[in-house]
Amino acid sequence: MNDLLVIMPEIVLASLACLCLVGSLFVSDRNRIITYLMAQLSLIVTAICCVYFPQSSHISAFSDQFIADPFAQVTKIFILILMFLVLIYSRVYTHSRRMAYGEFHALALFSTLGMMFLVSAKSLLLLYLGLELLTLPLYALIALQKDANNAVEAGIKYFVMGTLASGMLLYGISLLYGLSGSILLNQVSFFVQAAQGGTLAVALVALVFIIVGLAFKLGAVPFHMWIPDIYQGAPTNVTLLIGTAPKVAAFGMAYRLLHDMLPALATQWSHFFIVIAVFSIALGNIAALVQTNFKRLLAYSTIAHVGFLFLALLVAPQVGYAPAMYYIVVYTLVTACAFGIILYLSHQSYESDKLSDLNGLASRSPFLAFIMLLVAFSLTGVPPTVGFYAKFVVLSALVDAGYTWLAALAVFFSVIGAYYYLKIVRAMYFDKPETTHPINGKADLRIALSVNGLAILGFGILPAPLYMICQRVLSSVL
Repeated sequence: MNDLLVIMPEIVLASLACLCLVGSLFVSDRNRIITYLMAQLSLIVTAICCVYFPQSSHISAFSDQFIADPFAQVTKIFILILMFLVLIYSRVYTHSRRMAYGEFHALALFSTLGMMFLVSAKSLLLLYLGLELLTLPLYALIALQKDANNAVEAGIKYFVMGTLASGMLLYGISLLYGLSGSILLNQVSFFVQAAQGGTLAVALVALVFIIVGLAFKLGAVPFHMWIPDIYQGAPTNVTLLIGTAPKVAAFGMAYRLLHDMLPALATQWSHFFIVIAVFSIALGNIAALVQTNFKRLLAYSTIAHVGFLFLALLVAPQVGYAPAMYYIVVYTLVTACAFGIILYLSHQSYESDKLSDLNGLASRSPFLAFIMLLVAFSLTGVPPTVGFYAKFVVLSALVDAGYTWLAALAVFFSVIGAYYYLKIVRAMYFDKPETTHPINGKADLRIALSVNGLAILGFGILPAPLYMICQRVLSSVL
């Protein structure tokens, strides 16, 4: 019974997701809003359970394979908040495209369940199961819009690349299990710390495969090839989902692997992270300069920001994981707002996914133009938006850890990246509009975008509360 209380949020979400899936069978097309409300209610109830269960910190369950520490609980709440925004932004788009309404919400909930298991995993088996539960619904979601050839092609690409990366990760996990004879992260950590000679060499090979799987899930160079095609080919609401909450879950997986299992190999994986971070920031910012599709531009922007995340993970053994957690939370919050605006501008027969679709937006909708201005400035790192402080925290951590040259290199490529973000501002405020189609959005979308935009600005002016949350939950598990 104590174990069941520890995983009560997951039990509640799984039960409500099944109820949402079955309930959609009895809901007519005219009443499909009920499925949406059920999904949102599921997220709210699960978030409440994360606050009240378990009633004490650092509780493990099922023979120490599952943990509900403050890091896991707070990360789950961040994931649930992002998924709540995803469903709000996706409601009108999903309805107008006649996508499988019930299936979309049920699959999104099951993917959220996988994210929650992933950040609480204390064993290699549960970690892999959580990862698969996260990604398998995404394969179906990408190809859910059957009348779009690009969506089906994107789904096949993501499936092939995802299974390849999962296989590599599983091979690395199997090597560690074969060496240590245990699937528990803390026991594997003790074994790796004492490994020598040939055993240490095999552990390093396993480390390489694990980093490959992790880099693919985050979308870092040279395992980034799926991101531009998936971002452009998938339905925009699915792209929004892929680009937000799973990134936070992937950071949770990285934390469990690096902090809980492989701290003894920090010197070795830091060398990999330097290469991955530098090439990700460079390629992401340079390739984005020539993009005309807004979703593809955001894809390369994602690659560049993942490079910053790897810089934060690089110095985590010296300065802690708080800068990395803060950066990924801020980035996903800003990205959600960017895709929310794309979904707001899209209508039944038209996808507003090109940069030219933003031309003259300030004259058509000053409200949307201002929100997108905050997004562009935050992704660039311009004060007083929250993106400035996020980059400042990472760069300060690099300097404190003695990587001043890496910080200078990151600043250099960030200046290059400012060019394509400022192209967005120029298109909105200085170019003439190419369409006169009226912008008519629902009230809930306007409210969500307003709250999201105020969060970008508010956390930039007062960054301490959010950063202190990240710092406290991580310091409590050290």
